[in-house]
Amino acid sequence: MKKIVITLLCAIGLSPLFAQDSTLVLSLEQAQDYAVRQNRSMQNAALEVKKAHAQRWQTIAAMLPQADASGQYINMCNYEMNFMGGSMPMPNYLTANVTASIGINGQAIVGVLLQNIAIEMQDINRKQTEAELRGNVMTAYMSVKVMESVTSLLDSTLANMFTLAEQTRRMVEVGAAEQTQYDLMSVRVNAMKNNVNQNKRNVDLAYNTLRVLLGVKADTPLQLSSALDAESMSSQILNLISEPFVLENNYNYQLLQKNVDLAKKNKAMAGWAYGPTVGASYQYQYRHNLSDGGLNMTPPNMIAVSVSMPIWSSGKRAAGVTEKKLALQEAENTLSETTDNLGIQHRQLCNNLENAYAIFLNEKENLTVTHRVMNNVVNKYTWGSASLLELTNASNDVISAQSTYVQASLTMIQNFVELEKFLHNEI
Repeated sequence: MKKIVITLLCAIGLSPLFAQDSTLVLSLEQAQDYAVRQNRSMQNAALEVKKAHAQRWQTIAAMLPQADASGQYINMCNYEMNFMGGSMPMPNYLTANVTASIGINGQAIVGVLLQNIAIEMQDINRKQTEAELRGNVMTAYMSVKVMESVTSLLDSTLANMFTLAEQTRRMVEVGAAEQTQYDLMSVRVNAMKNNVNQNKRNVDLAYNTLRVLLGVKADTPLQLSSALDAESMSSQILNLISEPFVLENNYNYQLLQKNVDLAKKNKAMAGWAYGPTVGASYQYQYRHNLSDGGLNMTPPNMIAVSVSMPIWSSGKRAAGVTEKKLALQEAENTLSETTDNLGIQHRQLCNNLENAYAIFLNEKENLTVTHRVMNNVVNKYTWGSASLLELTNASNDVISAQSTYVQASLTMIQNFVELEKFLHNEI
């Protein structure tokens, strides 16, 4: 499926850049690609695919010819054997043996097919892990950008309040205002300062989360080069909501489908317990006596062909086949139930994103309005046409608006990522 370009952020480059002070400069896409290469969970998911390939080769190799060699030195300790009325010394000797064999049955062949399905399932898990990682990187990246933008707004508001507090202090000194006005203003300044510091700590937390996802050290400086683009946000969300749901693209559905295939092969393997096992072997033996005398009755070459057929197991094999049939029915029932539920889940995820987007737009407008009101009240307070109570209420509204705006932004991003992953789009 064509990759949906996330234009919530712009200025996407081709590769991560390093500033002169060793700062890691990343756009959103660069951060996602970097995490896919460096994240330990992603590396482990790729290793699981390689392990599945190795396990399949072990199953195949077990059906191919096997060869073993051995050697011995035998010392009879001067023993003499009575033979036809006489004695025969038993010489010390050396032996060398080489054995080659091959054996195959229906269960071994089905076992290879099972390993093929296991490889496919591990590859789906790897893709699912990558989608989860890209989504988590996007969430952390956007969280930083959202909270940094809010911090910038709060810093400007805090600077204005510092200016007003200083003006109030000078008015108190010349007797134009009461001390309680300055005290109340100091309380509001401290409240705003605490809010700014809390938001900055949240920014640091989001940066640390991003570092963990990128697989870099805790002291690695990061610079996020992509900028918010609110205009393109609407089109991306609306396009995603209207995108049709293709069942076969969903990772959970793919895994359950492979689980059904796996159950079918397990059933076939249980049935092959009634089948024959065919084997063949060749053995070469060499014996060298270290002294004169003694008999050498060791045949140098031996070929054997065998066929074995199970006859009676007191119902053990029949019970095994029944168990695998029931397991197949369970897997098919789970697939059918999930197929029905995925359509409902898609509708719910679309509704969640649509609702989160509407709330985000509302809170974004509220934040803009509260800041505009705050600036207006500050100007009026400066000229004495607004009371301290009005200023207090305006600053409380700003603090509340920025908190709800951040929460609405993060909720919208999370719902966007969840729907992207559900539709099996590249994030």
